[in-house]
Amino acid sequence: MYTPEERLRRDQTPWTLVQGILAPVQFVVFLVSLGLVIHYLVTGTGETAATVSIVAKTLILYTIMVTGAIWEKVVFGCYLFARPFFWEDVFSFLVLTLHTVYLWGLLTGSLSIEQQMYVALAAYATYVVNAGQFLLKLRAARLQAAAEAAGTGGSAQ
Repeated sequence: MYTPEERLRRDQTPWTLVQGILAPVQFVVFLVSLGLVIHYLVTGTGETAATVSIVAKTLILYTIMVTGAIWEKVVFGCYLFARPFFWEDVFSFLVLTLHTVYLWGLLTGSLSIEQQMYVALAAYATYVVNAGQFLLKLRAARLQAAAEAAGTGGSAQ
């Protein structure tokens, strides 16, 4: 998954730590927001809390995407669509698009609150898939490192 040079750059850049902090923060915000959105859709109450949580989740997503692009530039030499993360980046754009549609609907009033909440749920469903993609890559990288440390030099991709 990583060449020795890429791994060295990955391990030396502070952007790896930034990604390592933002990813779990985003996941916690997602879980809280998901609960608030479902609560609103079931009870009809808590619109403001759900809305604030979706906006917070979206802003964290934008932040992790920008810092992730910087990380890819440092490690792989391109801002997006680096060889090992091509499909994760492609799917990330679907996640970004749905979150942006939510914001557009919120800011323009072109979507009802219920429609906004359903767009948020669709955005969250794609986020879960995308997070799963990245977790699989993290596991593959750890397996690759373990195989190389054991002297097998095997690839865990």
